[in-house]
Amino acid sequence: MIASVRGRVLAVRLDAAVVEVGGVGLLVQATPATLAGLRTGQEAELPTSLVVREESLTLFGFADTDERDVFETLQTVSGIGPRLALAMLAVHTPEGLRSAVAAQDVTALTHVPGIGRKGAQRIVLELTDRLAPPTGAAPSGTAAPATASGGHDQVVEALVGLGWPQRAAADAVETVAGDHDPGTDVAVLLRAALRTLGRTA
Repeated sequence: MIASVRGRVLAVRLDAAVVEVGGVGLLVQATPATLAGLRTGQEAELPTSLVVREESLTLFGFADTDERDVFETLQTVSGIGPRLALAMLAVHTPEGLRSAVAAQDVTALTHVPGIGRKGAQRIVLELTDRLAPPTGAAPSGTAAPATASGGHDQVVEALVGLGWPQRAAADAVETVAGDHDPGTDVAVLLRAALRTLGRTA
């Protein structure tokens, strides 16, 4: 098991980053929010989970160990593989998932692409005793609330780091900013901007 990686970030893509470890570039799949915190050329350290299949070895990276632990717990649910587990963490923080399961909030879980109502009900049923109860604290792994200007600049910078042109990134952030309050988390704005860019790509 590869529990973590630390090294220079060689590249940041929409769905993954390449981290150099001992002269080897490791491809690490991660959520948009986690990738937004990485910068090409800078050193990074990510808790990781290695998923072994007959035909592949896939490394997933996370903002913290809590996110990794929730990722691995999600895969104990029948029908939830690593890709869908990662998608769940792209939409919800670990604390948000704990809250949804504890409250049996099926609707919140269906916000994840690929999860319907029956799948959400199965998740609630199977995870009720496996996920720790919500702490009531600020969700782990979320960005600090954004100021109107600084937060927008941060999202634009993150999108450029993910490979989008500066102009396209700025236009996407301007488009989604009007639909969110000034104090909206950077991660929320980033996800909304990525959806907008995905529609225009």
